[in-house]
Amino acid sequence: MNRFSTVMTAGLALAAATVALPAAAQTYPSKVIRLVSPFPPGGSVDVVGRLLAAKLSETLGQQMVVDNRSGASGVIGTEVVMNSPPDGYTLLINTIPFVTNQFLMPRAPYDPLRDFVSISLVASSPSFVTVHPPLPVRSIQELIALAKAKPGQLFYSAAGVGTNPHIAGELFNLLAGVNMVAVQYKGGGPADQALIAGDVGVTFGNISQEIGFVKAGRMRALAVTSAKRNSAMPDLPTVAESAPEGPLRGYEFDTWFVVAAPKGTPRVIVDTLNSHIRKVLTSPDQVKFYEERGLTVIASTPEEAAAHLEKEQKKWQRVIRERGIKAE
Repeated sequence: MNRFSTVMTAGLALAAATVALPAAAQTYPSKVIRLVSPFPPGGSVDVVGRLLAAKLSETLGQQMVVDNRSGASGVIGTEVVMNSPPDGYTLLINTIPFVTNQFLMPRAPYDPLRDFVSISLVASSPSFVTVHPPLPVRSIQELIALAKAKPGQLFYSAAGVGTNPHIAGELFNLLAGVNMVAVQYKGGGPADQALIAGDVGVTFGNISQEIGFVKAGRMRALAVTSAKRNSAMPDLPTVAESAPEGPLRGYEFDTWFVVAAPKGTPRVIVDTLNSHIRKVLTSPDQVKFYEERGLTVIASTPEEAAAHLEKEQKKWQRVIRERGIKAE
C-alpha cells in the first residue's frame, strides 16, 4: 500500500469514527453504565452513588453499576474516568477532592473543568462534628476548650489528604485557632471506625454515612457544619450557632456530589443523563428519601454544575494554602 492510500485509509477511518459516535449517542444507553466512585465503600460518595445508580437503572432501562476505584484521595478513580472513551458508559461521581487535589499536588493529573464535562450536581449535605462517646465534651465550646488545653494532642480522623473530613477539620482549626491533628485513613468508612474504636477523639464525617452511628449511640454528634440545622436531626445545633460570639460564627461546610463524564462526551448524552438525573431526584418520594438521610437534593443543569465547581476551587484554595495542606 502506498503512502497516499495509507493516509486515505486512516482519514476514512477517523471520519467513520467521528460519524459513529453521534449515531451511537442517539441510541444511548444500549449497555451497562459504570459509575466510578473514587473512594471506598461505606463513604458518603459511595452512599450517594448507590442511591442514584439504583433509580437511574430503572429510568434509563439499562443497569448502572457503582465501581469503587479508590486511592490517592480520589485521584485513581478520577483518572480512570478521564482516560475512558467519552461515550457515556463510564461516568464519575465525586465531591470536594475533585476540585482540591490540583492545589494539593504539584503535578495534579487532571483539571476538573478542563478534562471533564459536568452533568449534574446531585445533592449536598453537611458533616457532623462527632466525638468518641467517652470524650468529656458535649458542645463545640467544650471541644474548643479541650483542644486549646491540649494543643497537638487531640486527633481527628479523615478519609485521606484533602478529603471532605480533612478540609472540614482544617477549616475548624483555622477559624477556632486550635490545632487538632488529622490522622489519615483510606476512606470515610475506616475513618468512622477509628472514631468508634476510640483510636481518635473527633471526626467530621458526612451526615449521610454517620447518622446511623449517631442514632445508635456509637458516636456523639456535637453540631452540624451547615449554615442551617438539618431536617434529619433538627435538634442538633450548627457549629456557627454553637459559638455565636467567636470566630466560628462564620463556619460553614457542605459536601456536594457531582456526576461528570470525560471531556468530549456528546452533548446529547450529557443532556440525556441530566434529564434522567433531574427526573429521579425531583420526584417527591426521592426528595423525602434523601432528606431522611440528611441530604438536600440539588439536581442542577450541566452549566450550573460547572459554575459550582469553579466557585469551590477558589473557596478551598485559601484554606489549603493557609493551613499548609499537602499531599503525602
